[in-house]
Amino acid sequence: MISVLIVDDDPVFIEATCEILRLLGHSTDFALSVEEGLRLAAQKPYDLAILDIILPDGSGFQILDTLKSNEFAGHIAIVTGSPSLRSLTIELLGSDSSYLIKPIDLSAIRNLITRVEAGLHRHVEKPRRYYGLVGSSPEMQAVYGMIERVAPSRANVMILGESGVGKELVAKAIHLASRARGPFIGVNCGAISRELIGSELFGHEKGAFTGAFAEKAGVFERAQNGTLFLDEVTEMPMDQQASLLRVLETGQVTRVGGRQSLKVNCRVISASNRSLEEMAEGHHIREDIYFRLASFPLPVPPLRQRREDIPQLVSFFLDNLNAEYGKNVQIRDEELETLKAYSWPGNVRELGHVIHRAVLFTPPDARFLTLPNQFASPFARKTGDSMAPKLLGMPLKEAERHLILATLGTLKGDKKTAAEILGISLKTLYNRLHEYKDTNPEEVQPYLPVIENFPAPQESGDKPA
Repeated sequence: MISVLIVDDDPVFIEATCEILRLLGHSTDFALSVEEGLRLAAQKPYDLAILDIILPDGSGFQILDTLKSNEFAGHIAIVTGSPSLRSLTIELLGSDSSYLIKPIDLSAIRNLITRVEAGLHRHVEKPRRYYGLVGSSPEMQAVYGMIERVAPSRANVMILGESGVGKELVAKAIHLASRARGPFIGVNCGAISRELIGSELFGHEKGAFTGAFAEKAGVFERAQNGTLFLDEVTEMPMDQQASLLRVLETGQVTRVGGRQSLKVNCRVISASNRSLEEMAEGHHIREDIYFRLASFPLPVPPLRQRREDIPQLVSFFLDNLNAEYGKNVQIRDEELETLKAYSWPGNVRELGHVIHRAVLFTPPDARFLTLPNQFASPFARKTGDSMAPKLLGMPLKEAERHLILATLGTLKGDKKTAAEILGISLKTLYNRLHEYKDTNPEEVQPYLPVIENFPAPQESGDKPA
């Protein structure tokens, strides 16, 4: 059901149109004057506004400002008696508007409602999900394909990707797709102290050490006939990696303080946010254990490489948050474009946090999401695009452009702060942006959600507006 506001000074037209809309299952409010239309427009948001251009006390266009101030993001239909006004309507209101010629019949109303409903449901379509993973981009389709190939096998998988891309979700998807009989058990190797990691992985016997008041099964035992997920495996101490290698080779564990070997049967999926080069050069993992764990390396792309999945991810987060907080908040096209333009150094985890924060700060009675002014997290920047590989060996002028645009992208277009960080004057920054906009506007857009209406380049001594 959609809500419709009709403003027209023809009582016969209003009565007939309201009756048709009510029969189609939609709610209507109507006004015979601009004054009454302004009052209704200020009371609540509408999905469709049907407006007469010429009214006894003014113009239907006067009502648009009031509608927009009340979070109107719906469709506008102008009522006219002349087909020649169609081009004027599109010129004034844009192509995402309609015109209705009197007398209006049922088919015209049906076509209009179909168009409105298509616009309303454009971003609430259920996202494509694959065993808990969200996205339908070519990059995610490739990930799904790799999961399908490796899931039926017993091969150990190493998932590679930046922090926040959803490596544990990929591991769970492999587990579910494999239809393993046992459970999925996950452990973060970087979050366990050196003293306790052996006990956590392999278990311990009662009295094995101070505080071991009872025997404990390790994660290998608990994952029997299932999947063991070793997150951040490259953070495991090297001496414990040798013990892990022995379990992988023999399929047996010995509890700390125990003498008897226990047979274990589980698939091991590991994950790391380090690149293969970092692993090798930094000696974060033994070569022999790498080949045991990475029978099937599976890279997960960062969010900036699959921006087309952002609307589906936003829809997924909004569905969950609306259910949690009892809201029905949606997102406008322009906000989605802003989210798609940001680089997301913290990946899907950062996007989820931003949407959660936005839902909390959106007024209870609002229909549309209020995005925060700043997205960037000082912690997330550490895992974002590394500038060093891009700038190395690059001509100075080109390197300067990359640095300026990346800084602005991280700050969501805050030019004053960017100038302070870069150590240049605001005037110099404006002049550089004009150069980039004139020479390569497509390159500028991914870094700056809003790059229009820059002031003209300033002469020496002038201050930008």
